[in-house]
Amino acid sequence: MTDKCPSVTAWRVARHRAKHQLLENGIVFSDPLAIPVLGEDAESLKAEEERSGEKNFRLFMAIRSRIAEDKLATAVLRGVQQAIIMGGGVDTFGLRNPHENSGLTVFEVDRPLMQNWKRRHLARTGLKVPESLTFVPVDFERDSLSTCLMKAGFDSTKPAFFSWLGVVPYLTRESIENTLRFVASIPGSEIVFDYGEPIENYEGQHRRLMEERGAFVASVGEPWLSRFNPAEIHAILLKAGFNNVTDYDRNGISSYFGWPAKPSNSKASPHVIDALRS
Repeated sequence: MTDKCPSVTAWRVARHRAKHQLLENGIVFSDPLAIPVLGEDAESLKAEEERSGEKNFRLFMAIRSRIAEDKLATAVLRGVQQAIIMGGGVDTFGLRNPHENSGLTVFEVDRPLMQNWKRRHLARTGLKVPESLTFVPVDFERDSLSTCLMKAGFDSTKPAFFSWLGVVPYLTRESIENTLRFVASIPGSEIVFDYGEPIENYEGQHRRLMEERGAFVASVGEPWLSRFNPAEIHAILLKAGFNNVTDYDRNGISSYFGWPAKPSNSKASPHVIDALRS
């Protein structure tokens, strides 16, 4: 493919990120390249009709990015100089690297097909790839993440920060556990990722929306493969070797941003995890 993103879900996330800049003025997460990276007309994007639940979904995309980049900024302050964006999709962090002057090197990991398309797309949109960004083609289900990263110049003896957003649900549990074990094998490593609870944990309208989203991603060939109850993923993280885990559920997210907790008729929640291997 030369003109169409090979991942429907990655493109949707990029458009949600851009819409957040337009419709909420980037109040949760500011990304100056979110609109330019699309190469689309901003006014047309802004005028699109909203579907049911789209605003909440868009805000969660912004929330998880904000938490990840907040945690990365803190990691840089304590001396971390390697950031790995796993499942980079159309993400722009490596392009705008706000910590480049602090010596932060960014490794962006994604499937070879996706990265080949992204390189062509960036050339079409006129966005330059800085020297601090290295693309690392990896298939999480088939390739060794550690081997691919080290071939690209990653130093596994030094602390690193891993951002893994919007990827876990699309992988098998074996791949997820292998990745977490690798990250935890690096002293001083930290990872931020999001995960979803089993659909049966949701109720009412929330469950209907989750079922619709699950059907959609399956229809475009990117089905959800792994969803977790909180106790399950916490156990996996502890077994992998992480010794400091914070799970931001709906209430945790509200507390993080200083928002009043809103009542919900669903016990299930979206989750963002911050796990540290000290």
